[in-house]
Amino acid sequence: MLDSSPGELNRRRTATPKAWGCTMDIDEDRLQEFMGMFMGDMGGATTVLMVSLGDELGFYDVMASGDPMSAADVAEAAGCNARLTQEWLDQQASAGYLVYDAGSLTYALPVEHAMALAQRQSPVFVAGGTIAMVAMFEDFERVTAAFRGDGGLAWGDHSDHLFRGTAEFFRPGYQHHLTTDWIPALEGVAERLSDQGAMIADVGCGHGISSVVMAQAYPAAEIHGFDYHAPSIDAAREGAGIAGVGDRAHFQVAAADAFRGTFDLICFFDCLHDMGDPVGIAEHAKDQLNEGGTVMLVEPFAHGDKVANHELPTAKMLYGASTVICTPNSLSQDVGRAMGAQAGEPGMSAVFAEAGYSRFRRVAETPFNLVYEARA
Repeated sequence: MLDSSPGELNRRRTATPKAWGCTMDIDEDRLQEFMGMFMGDMGGATTVLMVSLGDELGFYDVMASGDPMSAADVAEAAGCNARLTQEWLDQQASAGYLVYDAGSLTYALPVEHAMALAQRQSPVFVAGGTIAMVAMFEDFERVTAAFRGDGGLAWGDHSDHLFRGTAEFFRPGYQHHLTTDWIPALEGVAERLSDQGAMIADVGCGHGISSVVMAQAYPAAEIHGFDYHAPSIDAAREGAGIAGVGDRAHFQVAAADAFRGTFDLICFFDCLHDMGDPVGIAEHAKDQLNEGGTVMLVEPFAHGDKVANHELPTAKMLYGASTVICTPNSLSQDVGRAMGAQAGEPGMSAVFAEAGYSRFRRVAETPFNLVYEARA
């Protein structure tokens, strides 16, 4: 029987490189290794889209109990087309996300997988953020134009899916670490936020996930979220109202170098590296601090060394997002420092030193984030 495995097909396709004009010596094993890696990446990219569909259509929700279900049962429970549901289930089984039983013709979502794909309050819930990955593909033409132009692509010019996806991507980390680990690691800040009238600024707040988390944890404090993207501010106000903190979490359309107030804590969550003039923005934040106030900076996890960064399990995703989202946004603004998502501690400490801060230190970390404290 003819071997039609991907490896054998690739081997036959490349067996005579000189036949298609290649004059270089080819390491056949290295080529096949790369082709296998590429096919894995293609499958992974497709699976991200399938996960986003599963989240949007409610497939994981109806399978969350872990009980085996037929394709017809899943389609009926989710209210979706039976034939398309069947195909989606088989993709998920081939990806190892679902378990297929050939005897009963059923599919099951393991409870461990459900923690990541169905349990929205889980610290490892990832399905909601996959729509941000889909948005990057939707923006292909805009990003191509940026590469061929001045490099700039403003945040607000991306697909609408990016804004919701970014909020959902970061939501689990903020809900499970922000007020239990990160703020308590700041010197004296948690105690100060417990005082009546404490003021917090959430700069670049997006959909306000972090603002709501802080409002829930510190009922004596008043939170002000600022973002220059008006639709995100609308979403933040709606979210605060649903969470019952709309009386203490206020949101305003304002650029990061234009917000005003006197704050005990000013926060930048996964956004400062996106900004064109992070030094100028850090200087502006310093001017809005109360005496003894603190800046908390949360940034994507990165090492100080590029070679070490390349080995991180998150590197492919974060460098890709930085290529499509973070760096083009910075280049679309004045100064255009274009730090990128993997600037790490050396890059961020340099920003705050240039901005005139006397103290900058790392206080916490997770596999996805580094948390810093800065004092004037």
